Amino acid sequence: MTTLKDTIKNLAIESAGEVISYRRHLHANPELSFEERETSAYVAGILKDFGLTPESMADTGLVAYVKGTNPDKRTIALRADMDALPIQEQNEVPYKSTNPGVMHACGHDVHTASLLGAAGILTRIRSSFEGTVKLIFQPGEERIPGGASIMIKEGVLQNPKVESILGQHVMPFIDAGKVGFRPGMYMASSDEIYLTVKGRGGHGAMPDQAIDPVLIASHIVVALQQVVSRNANPKIPSVLSFGKVRADGATNVIPEQVSLEGTFRTLDEQWRAKAKTLIAKIATGTAEAMGGSCEVNIMHGFPYLENDPELTNRTKAHAEEYLGKENVLDLDLWMAAEDFAFYSQQVSACFYRLGVRNEEKGITSSVHTPTFNVDEESLKVGAGLMAWLAVQELAE
Repeated sequence: MTTLKDTIKNLAIESAGEVISYRRHLHANPELSFEERETSAYVAGILKDFGLTPESMADTGLVAYVKGTNPDKRTIALRADMDALPIQEQNEVPYKSTNPGVMHACGHDVHTASLLGAAGILTRIRSSFEGTVKLIFQPGEERIPGGASIMIKEGVLQNPKVESILGQHVMPFIDAGKVGFRPGMYMASSDEIYLTVKGRGGHGAMPDQAIDPVLIASHIVVALQQVVSRNANPKIPSVLSFGKVRADGATNVIPEQVSLEGTFRTLDEQWRAKAKTLIAKIATGTAEAMGGSCEVNIMHGFPYLENDPELTNRTKAHAEEYLGKENVLDLDLWMAAEDFAFYSQQVSACFYRLGVRNEEKGITSSVHTPTFNVDEESLKVGAGLMAWLAVQELAE
């Protein structure tokens, strides 16, 4: 006798070619955050082919519904993000990005294609489950304020009310065919730090006539390291990094100002707020003590991501049933950030990882690099597992 699990697996295999074609089209035509108009139109067209009625949200986002029997019984959501990154692709593949300087280097093409594949499967088995699956195709994950925050404000988790939400993300450190889960705290909050250190420019040979913002900025970077090393609870993971320093002087020119750009990440919202206050206080105080000034702009980014333990543990168990226990891994904390965290702060959420690595094929590059790629065999898992998990969650 054919079980529902067997049916979903067979449908995932049958539709794999289509799902791969979705991914390749999206990969070849990437669009930056909040500019996903062609992407949105493409996704909407496929959803309509499935007999669904997509609705626009957050300008370039989409929402659609797959209704099983007794659709009002319960609603759960599946989410994918659609935006790309400002990276020039270096892969030489038939589906290489055709948009100069823009690339799907974080796997959002895989996420969108997988959710489309899951949507196709769910529409074909809708008589086999009760309740409603809300499909969320979200813009702007890569940029503050995050498309998730906008969609939540526009009511994506309401009407009908979403009881739980699942999201998946590629992981190049996990082999294709495998997935990973972590209950509880998983990913960090992320705030962007912009400092403008001002002094008085002058000749490099006469530093006594200037107020050197380069020296001040250097002291600020060093002083700010005590925010984590001497103020953070050692049990709370925290990262403060500066990745961009700009001083438009010369070998013999002390500039008027220096700009610094960095990020602060942690997994505790109270400490997050306190740390940002400390960052501003130390930066301005250090600059003033050295005769200059510092303008501080900290852009409030994404919160930390919390995977609901009960939902995540049972989702992991369902994944083990679908893929085999040997193909389901436990994940460690991850200090990267994801705007799926906004959903996790509102409803029961589970954000898991989809393995895309294949060393034999040379597919090993990390996300956010110009050579990132995926083993497309992972799309069979990406689409089928999402459909399976949705059906199982509706049955809870």
